[in-house]
Amino acid sequence: MTTRRLHLNAFLMGVGHHEAAWRHPRTEPARLTDVRHYQELARIAERGLLDSVFLADGLALQGDVRHNAIGGLEPLTLLSALAAVTDHIGLIATVSTTYNEPFHVARTFASLDHISGGRAGWNIVTSAGEAEARNFGRERPAHADRYARATEFLEVVTKLWDGWEDDAIVGDRRLGQYADTGRIHPADHHGTHFRVAGPLNTSRSPQGHPLLVQAGSSEDGKEFAARFAEAVFTAQQTLAEGQEFYADLKSRLARYGRSPGELLILPGISPIIGGTEEEAQRLARELEDLIIPAYGLAQLSHLVGIELTEDDLDRPLPAIPVETEGAQSRRKLIIDLARREGLTVRRLLGRLAGGRGHRVVAGTPEQIADQIQSWFENGAADGFNIMPPTLPDGLTAFVEHVVPDLQVRGLFRTEYESRTLRGNYGLPRPASRYTASRAAGAGQKARVDVAVAS
Repeated sequence: MTTRRLHLNAFLMGVGHHEAAWRHPRTEPARLTDVRHYQELARIAERGLLDSVFLADGLALQGDVRHNAIGGLEPLTLLSALAAVTDHIGLIATVSTTYNEPFHVARTFASLDHISGGRAGWNIVTSAGEAEARNFGRERPAHADRYARATEFLEVVTKLWDGWEDDAIVGDRRLGQYADTGRIHPADHHGTHFRVAGPLNTSRSPQGHPLLVQAGSSEDGKEFAARFAEAVFTAQQTLAEGQEFYADLKSRLARYGRSPGELLILPGISPIIGGTEEEAQRLARELEDLIIPAYGLAQLSHLVGIELTEDDLDRPLPAIPVETEGAQSRRKLIIDLARREGLTVRRLLGRLAGGRGHRVVAGTPEQIADQIQSWFENGAADGFNIMPPTLPDGLTAFVEHVVPDLQVRGLFRTEYESRTLRGNYGLPRPASRYTASRAAGAGQKARVDVAVAS
């Protein structure tokens, strides 16, 4: 038995993470916009005692809708519906800092935290796509500029969340005082990108700050994560790469006054689970046989930044520069995977179809658990972002067969530790900066009084 525990997040995406999931008889693509589908998934994940569920998001229609079931629901709206049918599981939504405003984002996440009783988390993205920029009538900002804006965005949002101290609401009916306005503070922010007065018109939420999650693995992304993030979703293909990323990111925390335990690293894994290894491999082949090459080529062309055609399918991936104003870390991962394993474009499409660069592992529940334990115990992960290839059956299989194995090994909880997302992740609830400042002042005064008295 070990005192360190895994953290598991269920990454919910439509009817499954495999790009051909919608064509498989195990799924129902008509449920893509059915709230009951996602409520069922959240309840399955909570039954398995998972820490959280996570919804990705983009601000443009990406990919060819002729060949894939694309176009789900806006995540914050959906998570409010999931909060109503669950009690413990965390609820993490993706929201961009490039095409939103800090006041609106601070208010919506504080609202979700109130609605859920302290289970909200924000996956912070900077929106790398050109199509997203066009939907807002803008040019896509340069990579460094997006992160500069994101940094200031986070500063403003935390000022707004901190503006209400924990004891600001008095609720004294006899005196007719609802709130102590001396404990409600304006943001009064004047910066390069934002001018925000505040205060927020939503009181301090149960977690103080909803959990902050980040998924970029570029240099800018890692530095941003080291400064702000409390959990990181990442794509790593090998144990060695996972260990390198883990050590690198944890080593950056000290310069921001943070300890390694304040940031959880959760690589993605797409488990294809069978009662036997042969059964798992058969499901993997079924899904691969349903891939539409034209769709995969279009997706890969977008990711690597060059136009690929059917003439390229049985050739190695052409030379591609890693530098881009788009998603740098994912492009590098794909190039490295193709080069390391000598993959043709056709074989690369098969590898990417299951997880878009995340690890895909086919095997028995015990073999999946072995992989998770190996990464967890060898300095590559604090837990995992579970990406079932088909939904809901893939999540059900993980919850009913892999989770019990991890519990028997002493790696995963047998009951929830807390009713908040921070509590289940083992992370502290931050105090308002104003409360902390007042406490520090009171401590200083007490020391002075003691010195005078002595």
